[in-house]
Amino acid sequence: MLRRRLASASTVAFFLIASLGFARAAPRAVLELFTSQGCSSCPPADEVLGEYAKDPSVIALSLPIDIWDYLGWKDTLAIPGHTTRQRAYAAMRADWQVYTPQMVVNGGTHALGSDRAAIDRAIAETDRNPAVMSLPVSLAMAGDHLTVTVKAKPGEQVVGEVWLCPVAAAIAVAIGHGENRGVTLTYHNVVRAWRKLGDFTGTDASWSVPLSEIESGNINAAAVVVQEGTKSKPGIILGAAYTPLAAEPAAADRPQATTEAK
Repeated sequence: MLRRRLASASTVAFFLIASLGFARAAPRAVLELFTSQGCSSCPPADEVLGEYAKDPSVIALSLPIDIWDYLGWKDTLAIPGHTTRQRAYAAMRADWQVYTPQMVVNGGTHALGSDRAAIDRAIAETDRNPAVMSLPVSLAMAGDHLTVTVKAKPGEQVVGEVWLCPVAAAIAVAIGHGENRGVTLTYHNVVRAWRKLGDFTGTDASWSVPLSEIESGNINAAAVVVQEGTKSKPGIILGAAYTPLAAEPAAADRPQATTEAK
């Protein structure tokens, strides 16, 4: 089912190269995988997303949806707002294509979630738009707060909404019924909620969020997405960042998330 560089100079060069090597490059893409526990075509895509999740140059997120719940298994991670978001993307692209596993790339295009080559081509395609992933976004933890900072880029007049997503790095789910019955699947970087921090209006901005408002249950990471448009009419991703909030638990200790409303 397709749901769908003299000695001193060398020393300076060495430390420069070393520092550059340890510097964390800005992400090149945000991948949103619309997936469902009730879709037999989704497990390969979930695995592909897990591979992307290991790549620091990519922010890979799972957005479970509920459109296949009627097939005999209610997705335990689905959030109705994810289904709404997927449909809003389709409307904005004007192609009306909604399927699983669907990978939306940088908010601008989509590809079959299990087709890594197609996803890489989509990343390259969206990269032709200079506004895509153009805003520096940083996340810093100090004490019991997470500080989100979005920097403006000279000469680029872009505006958008700033969203904070609590994330569960990995959740194993035993599927009891439906097309994937009898299989235990692992979902990576599962978005558990969407919280609007505010609007980016073209000038430097920052927000401080208490960790107590993010960490709950199996939440152990956070992503921030700055996106053109609005919740109902989402556009391209202007910038994004991701940070772990705690050490990832061992597989046997990973609980199943409870659904939170968007």
